[in-house]
Amino acid sequence: MRQALNDQERLHLDRRTAEAEERTGAQIVLAVIERCDAYPELPWKAFALAAAVAGLSVYAVNLFRPGWASGTEVLFPVAATLAAGAAAALLCVFLPKFGRLFLDVNRAEAEVRQYAESFFLSRELFATRGRTGLLVLVGLFERHVVVVPDTGLRERLKPEALQGIVSQMAIALSSGRVAAALEGGLAGIEEVLSVSAPDAPGEDELPDEVVEEKGR
Repeated sequence: MRQALNDQERLHLDRRTAEAEERTGAQIVLAVIERCDAYPELPWKAFALAAAVAGLSVYAVNLFRPGWASGTEVLFPVAATLAAGAAAALLCVFLPKFGRLFLDVNRAEAEVRQYAESFFLSRELFATRGRTGLLVLVGLFERHVVVVPDTGLRERLKPEALQGIVSQMAIALSSGRVAAALEGGLAGIEEVLSVSAPDAPGEDELPDEVVEEKGR
């Protein structure tokens, strides 16, 4: 997969994660996922739209060309319509920005949430002594953020505080600034949780390195 972070950004975020953990008592894991689902319907949506637009365009042109058409003249509009649809489908596959135009927002949010919950379980982020694991996961293709706190943090990290952190991260993520989004998330978590942090920092039980995955 294409790395979303360079080496300097990764080192900086690893250091910031360790600092935030010391100040909050949480065990924080940052994850950047290229794509949280394959979304097989997107190329078909692009194909259907492009073919429909091409077909309507051909029809509009033919309105101004009355009379019988030869076999070749009939074949050309059909081929042009199919070619437009195929081109749009290929763009959807190879150009993420174009493919994102056909992605339903609710579906994207659901897929990132599902991936985050699966990640939390498969990486056993729940296996900390005080159940203080905290996952901050960014879906690059979806441009969506999910924060999953374990049970030991839910009283300290209310839903409205979580929503505020996610909203701030989304601003940077919308312009492709992944490192800035993650750093902003760490700052927001630190601000909320440091108020009720334990006096002495606990043992570092989870890796501080940012996880980058291709996804599905």
